[in-house]
Amino acid sequence: MERFEEEMDMGCLKSFDSALKASGRYPLTSTGISVFQVNMGRLCNQSCRHCHVDAGPDRGESMSPEIIKACLGVLGARRYPTLDITGGAPEMNPGYKALVSGACALGVQVKTRTNLSILLEKGFDGLPGFFAANRVEVIASLPYYLASTTDAQRGTGSFAASVEAIRRLNEAGYAMEGSGLELNLVYNPGGAFLSPSQKAIEADFRRELKRRHGLSFSNLFTITKMPVGRFLGFLKSSGNLRRYMERLQGAYNGEAADNVMCRRTLSVGWDGSLYDCDFNPMLKEKCDHGAPSHIRDFDGTALEKRRIVTGPHCYGCTAGAGSSCTGTVA
Repeated sequence: MERFEEEMDMGCLKSFDSALKASGRYPLTSTGISVFQVNMGRLCNQSCRHCHVDAGPDRGESMSPEIIKACLGVLGARRYPTLDITGGAPEMNPGYKALVSGACALGVQVKTRTNLSILLEKGFDGLPGFFAANRVEVIASLPYYLASTTDAQRGTGSFAASVEAIRRLNEAGYAMEGSGLELNLVYNPGGAFLSPSQKAIEADFRRELKRRHGLSFSNLFTITKMPVGRFLGFLKSSGNLRRYMERLQGAYNGEAADNVMCRRTLSVGWDGSLYDCDFNPMLKEKCDHGAPSHIRDFDGTALEKRRIVTGPHCYGCTAGAGSSCTGTVA
């Protein structure tokens, strides 16, 4: 990982592997695959300031029908219980509905990540009903419960669009008592600091969204901002990179390292490359240590017991209560 450490300007900061060794957790290995994560591309209707995959309207990377078919083939053969779909705005991939429908037909639990505003755009406004019909768990990013903070990260009017999208999801049954349809929100801080207590910030979101807008949601996940993509650029340009990395390293928690998402997740990039998590594509760090690195060479036995590729950014998932695609882990 010397190349990445040099890019991060880590200097005398300890490598992540040294932290694992000091806590008796080296090497970090997979405990099996229960979450098959698919990134459908970097095309997005928004260009958020701190996007870790540099997604936006001008990005052309998009998962092909052939790779989508290969993903469904793996799900059918290995019977992994959960499909976690992400992007970009994954809904903008022409094969998105086919992937959702195909996975549901296999009996796989489907989770889809959305920026919310896409659900208002022409051609996508029928998605709340599609999600409900397929019992899809919706995981929606919402920077904050106030317009000023959300619009600062995503652009003017983005908060109002998010509120309207949540309202439409509620109307489709999401987060309504007895429906069984989960709408989970994701919060991560915009600046170079760690998230507050997940339970405390969830209570704030629940109270304020209900009081101000009459909205409901199921759970709130807090996710640490990872030092990759646009956020890494922000940290460098603002002079906060070293301070942020020191903060993450100082908050290292061995219990969180035991439960990091990469130990039970395999991530498929838009081009079919295989990664330990959705952050590693930005670092060009594919699955390694003898495990296959592309879905065309898929070997479930090898991948389910693979050694995880680690680097300085892994401190983000192991700081404090830890961080994963479903919130804290410790």
